[in-house]
Amino acid sequence: MKPDRDISRLIEIMAALRTPETGCPWDLEQTFETIAPYTIEEAYEVADAIERGDPADLTDELGDLLLQVVFHARIAEEAGLFAFPDVVEAITTKLIRRHPHVFGDGRDLSPEEVKAAWARIKAEEKRLRAERRGGEELKKGLLSDIPHALPGLTRAVKLQAKASTVGFDWNDARLVIGKIKEEIAEFEEAAAAGDTAAMRGEIGDLIFAVSNLARHAEADPEDALRATNAKFERRFAYIEQALESRGRSLKEASLDEMDALWDEAKLRERS
Repeated sequence: MKPDRDISRLIEIMAALRTPETGCPWDLEQTFETIAPYTIEEAYEVADAIERGDPADLTDELGDLLLQVVFHARIAEEAGLFAFPDVVEAITTKLIRRHPHVFGDGRDLSPEEVKAAWARIKAEEKRLRAERRGGEELKKGLLSDIPHALPGLTRAVKLQAKASTVGFDWNDARLVIGKIKEEIAEFEEAAAAGDTAAMRGEIGDLIFAVSNLARHAEADPEDALRATNAKFERRFAYIEQALESRGRSLKEASLDEMDALWDEAKLRERS
């Protein structure tokens, strides 16, 4: 088996990996459920390569993500559910259907008309999907179409944004700040009572409120938190390097010493 630029070679390799007796033991034991976390992880690694501006790494990570699609399709084919060509047909059908201004009779539509057409098409797709599933989705509420598997912060913002379409929202970010203060006070009460279950609940409420503030500030909370994570890593690395230059380790340093170096790192970033 040799590498190739054609997608059919990737499909052949996956089939070989999943062939009983001659395939890979690890690949053979995988299911939709067991590889789903890897699919999510690969999507994040694609985003990371983009953020770092590394096209070579992006090429590699996109390949890993494509492998996940082929992997799922192979498992489905073995179960008689669908195969990779069905996946390709489904997405090409959707793209053509959702872009009548490119592939259909709506080439002269204005941007506003394109947006309205998109909303109508999406609503019709949702109706057809619900019919295919026995009409269950038609009975569900406004928030039912927001996937549960999304990262918590992303899903929180989507829930809030969807609720805001019917007016269930604050119209001033300062009111959200008040809610955050309220949640902090409730956490403090739970902490004072030593109620760990209530503390966990209040932490969730606090994070939800903070994500709402991010939405009102038109900031993606996932992006904001990733940026802060990177900042934390960068400043902590400065602490490690500064201590190493003094012949000391992290375990040997006091908290006061590390705090002082943290402040140094902050000053360096600002200068």
